[in-house]
Amino acid sequence: MIFILALFGLALWSIVPINTKLLGPNGLRQGLDLKGGSYLVYQADLSDVESGMEDEVMKGVKGVIERRINALGITESTVRIQQRSGREYNIAIELPGIVDIEKAKEMVGLFTVLEFREQDETGNWTIATGMVNDEELPLTSRYFKENTYVTVSQTSAEALLIFEWDETGAQLSKQITTRLLGKQLAIFLGDEPLRGEDGHIIAPTVQAVIEDSGQITGLSLADATELSKLLNAGRIDVPLGRWAEGEFQPSVPLYERTVDATLGQDSINKSLMAAGIGIVLLVIFVLVYYRLPGIIACCSVGIYGVLLLAILDVFSSYITLTLPGVAGFIVSLGMAVDANVLIFERMKEELRKGSSLAAAVEAGFNRAWTAIRDSNITTFIVCLILIWLGSELGARMVSGFAITLLIGVALSMFTAIVVTRTFLRLIVGSRVVTNLAAYGVQVQTVRNAK
Repeated sequence: MIFILALFGLALWSIVPINTKLLGPNGLRQGLDLKGGSYLVYQADLSDVESGMEDEVMKGVKGVIERRINALGITESTVRIQQRSGREYNIAIELPGIVDIEKAKEMVGLFTVLEFREQDETGNWTIATGMVNDEELPLTSRYFKENTYVTVSQTSAEALLIFEWDETGAQLSKQITTRLLGKQLAIFLGDEPLRGEDGHIIAPTVQAVIEDSGQITGLSLADATELSKLLNAGRIDVPLGRWAEGEFQPSVPLYERTVDATLGQDSINKSLMAAGIGIVLLVIFVLVYYRLPGIIACCSVGIYGVLLLAILDVFSSYITLTLPGVAGFIVSLGMAVDANVLIFERMKEELRKGSSLAAAVEAGFNRAWTAIRDSNITTFIVCLILIWLGSELGARMVSGFAITLLIGVALSMFTAIVVTRTFLRLIVGSRVVTNLAAYGVQVQTVRNAK
């Protein structure tokens, strides 16, 4: 009993209120369907990747995107690799709380490759290129070393984004700045030029040959800092976009979807209502039919609910609560009551045979254990299959349901066998209630059995 109370106290401490962060890092981690946000899927162009290296390259892409998202301070995001077949891979990105899809694309950082462009005779900006090992290459931030930083000019007090070229970038920069001395070199982010705080295009005039390092001026301190974080997060080694009519369209999502935050809240409200109705019906049933054991079952299931929420809270870094997950929670709640029902029915059978209360409690648990064990093991097997299928097919809703159900069923076994048994032993051993009617058994039935 001391162990149960201590465990219950710790669990309650971690979830009341939900976001105290006393034990869990961020409170309950909600998925898109509950919190709202954006969902993006990109195809990877692996045509230039050596055969057999696809998995390693995609893991690198996943890591870069995660670092870029983390650099922006976005919490509870999820990045997953989806292998469609052979050399066909997708990257799926979930950004809870970001309901502006265009902002979501920008935050992912798929467009944070800076291009250096020169002005042609017609006044248009074209990407500046140079020759390295007899190959014409564009000058972009792909050749930045991942050590950019921001400082403030001592003379003008403006922000300076300092960068350093790698070997290839240094060769390109030397050729291009030599060719463009006295001319402008603009900096583009995707198809849009970088602009200063006043809206002007950042296109400084090349005043000297730049080989090893350089600096970007004209940005606000906040913009320069954010850009530096993204550039240091690494570069994506393969193009991401989508294939359409045999052509690859860079930076264009294969699939995009947003879930409004109000819709997510509506889902939460309806789930809570469904859970509330289900709990009320369960309580009425067990109290009317089982009486005192029914009260014990309600206490046991209450402890079960608090422990389950605590697990979701403490392990929120690994478990995302989705709407199907809530469904799994409600189903496992019913299964927790089901285990108690099996135990109580076995108890009533023993009491009808004339067994003492203490003997009936022990026999009830012993006889019900095999049924509880076997039924839950089959549920575990199904949950593991669903988790595997969900991860392989990219169906996170299926995995979310299965994970919550798996945890809930395992916890229901603990509460039924440990918590309920402890409470019953305490009441029966103390002989506080000895009337068999309180245990749902008619005294006349017992006498007849004797």
